[in-house]
Amino acid sequence: MALFVLSCIDRPDSLERRMAAREAHLAYVAAHRDLVRLAGPYLDDEGRMAGSMFVIEAPDRAAVEAFSAADPYVLADLFERVEIRPWRVSVGAIA
Repeated sequence: MALFVLSCIDRPDSLERRMAAREAHLAYVAAHRDLVRLAGPYLDDEGRMAGSMFVIEAPDRAAVEAFSAADPYVLADLFERVEIRPWRVSVGAIA
């Protein structure tokens, strides 16, 4: 198993789209707690949600890609860009 950061940036002016898919997104993430170690929204300067960040523990990048592709936010075409990067903990701990 390896750690990955899944970083997703919302399209401009998409808060309404985010809110429409939020309940389904949260249920999807809850159903995948075996992969998701840490997650939460990015915030803009006014404190509004503007993206999503996940720390995912998965066997490989393909598993993270599959998780991302089925996310209700992705299906709602919320994100302007999505980036997946391998990651390693240097300070602190991931439960």
